[in-house]
Amino acid sequence: MQGRVQGVRVNFRNPWLLSAMPVLGLLLLLVNPAVALSSTGYFWHITDVHWDPDYSVTDNPSAVCPSSSEPVNNPGNWGDYLCDSPWTLINSSIYAMKAILPLPNFIIWTGDDTPHIPNEQLSEEAVLRIIGNVSQLIQQVFPDTKVYAAMGNHDIHPKSQFPANGHVLYNQTAELWAQWLEAASVATFQKGAFYTEKLLHQEGQRMIVLNTNFYYNKNALTVELSDPAGQLQWFDETLSRASTAGEKVYIIGHVPPGVFEKKRGTHWFQEKFNKRYIEIIQKHSQVIAGQFFGHQHRDSFKIFYSNDGSPVSAMFIAPAVTPWKTTLAGLQKGSQNPGIRLFQYDIDTLQILDMVSYYLNLTLANTQAPLWEEEYRLTKAFQVHDGTAGSMQAVLDKLSQDKDYLQKYYKYNSVSYDLDHCDDWCRTDHICAIREVDYARYKDCIKSEGSSTINEMHLLLCLFVLLCSMYFPCNFTEMESYLLACKLLLLILLLI
Repeated sequence: MQGRVQGVRVNFRNPWLLSAMPVLGLLLLLVNPAVALSSTGYFWHITDVHWDPDYSVTDNPSAVCPSSSEPVNNPGNWGDYLCDSPWTLINSSIYAMKAILPLPNFIIWTGDDTPHIPNEQLSEEAVLRIIGNVSQLIQQVFPDTKVYAAMGNHDIHPKSQFPANGHVLYNQTAELWAQWLEAASVATFQKGAFYTEKLLHQEGQRMIVLNTNFYYNKNALTVELSDPAGQLQWFDETLSRASTAGEKVYIIGHVPPGVFEKKRGTHWFQEKFNKRYIEIIQKHSQVIAGQFFGHQHRDSFKIFYSNDGSPVSAMFIAPAVTPWKTTLAGLQKGSQNPGIRLFQYDIDTLQILDMVSYYLNLTLANTQAPLWEEEYRLTKAFQVHDGTAGSMQAVLDKLSQDKDYLQKYYKYNSVSYDLDHCDDWCRTDHICAIREVDYARYKDCIKSEGSSTINEMHLLLCLFVLLCSMYFPCNFTEMESYLLACKLLLLILLLI
């Protein structure tokens, strides 16, 4: 079933609703408690829209978009893989959300609205104008929906430089988001762009919105600080109070802790902040029902463990709306298709029941027609029951042990853009980034997974040579030397 919204064809196939149901029936199902499952809710997650106001469809490759680091040939109306988002793309993503699920319980929006351009080409006024335009669009399309919004590292000027003692953009952004913020939230937002509220005013449920840009390793303003704006202490105390009150909590932010899976060793948090974040999650894991972040532009997740090694919390990292090609050195195929994400959750316990990613194939959008469609559903794609920490551990186990699941995950990681084979090096990068949020443990994982792969390769090669020597005996000195080396290696591996 398809519809046309603001010039965009949208696939209405909702994974949890009857695909043949007309739109009126769909709306009734969502709002009528006698029809809908009373314990089931839905929320959207959108992130990293990165609007490039100067994007232009032109024959001049150097004049398409200032956000690209290289010439752009054959740009399309809906964007280009080298550029940040044109307004048509951002508009279509928000209206696609409206068409697919018009009445979500709430929306989470995890920041980064301005383009990847030098600071000299921006200003505080320009940043505020861009945040304001995107905010207004969301407010127009979802006028009665609660939005929990976090600022991204590109939502300030100069970019990533978030001070710990307030900023004019904190105050002005709070004004733009006034209809979404409770009065008590404004004070902490003006202090440091973070806040907490009861989730939809429900007893026993809480949303925590963090400003993790404080911890970004490109933020020169917080390098010498132990707790910028007192947010870590506030975070710890808020979770302690939630535990005392018997609450369950969602946590959202922009920059995630841990390591970026697409480039070995690349991390975002300053190490001292990364350690403290992990400690807080471990300490309060029993009240945390989910963590939701952006920044990486890729579709991934991370798992936090207790001291005894049990999975206790899962962090979902959502794909970006922007298709922009990253400028990280050495990273091949750094673009992705635009993506948006829908979560299904238990409105009583906040347990994540399922997750569906929708995407726009940008190539087809520019050459045929824009079609937002389901990319995958978590429970179906990876054969798990839900999105709890235990189920996400099961997903990780499948990625680690089954190459087919690994390849499927790798495809989704770029929102079905990079279809290359995920080799052993790639596997190690992804497995370790998901499993180990701590930097030291991540390095140990890289060594362990990498050496394991090397040992397996040598073992298979040696077995092959030994078998060949049995059936095809030869007297070459080189072969004899290699056979001896293989026998020694096999003996060592057996002893290990």
